Amino acid sequence: MPTIATWNVNSVKARLPNVLEWLRSAAPDIVLMQEIKCETEAFPALEIGDLGYNLAVLGQKSYNGVALLSKLPIEDVQLGLPGNDGDLHARYIEATTGGYRVGGLYLPNGNPVASEKYPYKLAWMDRLKARIRDLLATGQPFVLGGDYNVIPAPEDCYDPKAWEEDALYRLETRRKFRELLHLGLTEAYRTLHPSERAYTFWDYQAGAWPLDKGLRIDHFLLSPQAADKVISCTVDREPRGRPKASDHTPVMLTLDEAA
Repeated sequence: MPTIATWNVNSVKARLPNVLEWLRSAAPDIVLMQEIKCETEAFPALEIGDLGYNLAVLGQKSYNGVALLSKLPIEDVQLGLPGNDGDLHARYIEATTGGYRVGGLYLPNGNPVASEKYPYKLAWMDRLKARIRDLLATGQPFVLGGDYNVIPAPEDCYDPKAWEEDALYRLETRRKFRELLHLGLTEAYRTLHPSERAYTFWDYQAGAWPLDKGLRIDHFLLSPQAADKVISCTVDREPRGRPKASDHTPVMLTLDEAA
């Protein structure tokens, strides 16, 4: 039964000791990383490969960047989200591994809302919706995990009122997220834990981590065929408490073997 992790590492090179320690201890079969913040060729392939992972990486100098790690063979890699050939942001990677089609994404933040960044976020979500339609048409079980930069509901935020006009929680953002679910996808964590407060991100400022002022913005969306295979979905808070931690912490999904 494969375990799949998603983790915005906030610079894989700056956090490499933490990343390697967690990969050794948690030992997920598949890992989706976001904000690796390095060019493809600068990714620490040797260090991570020594832990038994095959790699697919889409990097970008200093910003963004996504990677897919798997202890299983990686096939049919797609780099980038279709729909805009002029978009050079490294935000999406997809491949087949462990019997599943697996996509890793770093959805745009969208702030400040009054800038061009918010329309870009919404347009990116529309492109993601189109890609999901195409994936659903294949009938293949798929998992889309990553930093969605979306707070889906009030219980996913320590202070919803304070975030009402933020790009992560604006009504238009949440509606776009629900449109993805309405295609027939399952949001793994909330489906298994309908009333539990659990955060995946704590800002570095204002004591957010010790005060547990967090957000749940890292998610797994599953096709119907993959949702039927879900065993568990949990948040691993431990890495966020380490020195020089990322401001995100991993989310772990366990699935039964694909048919």
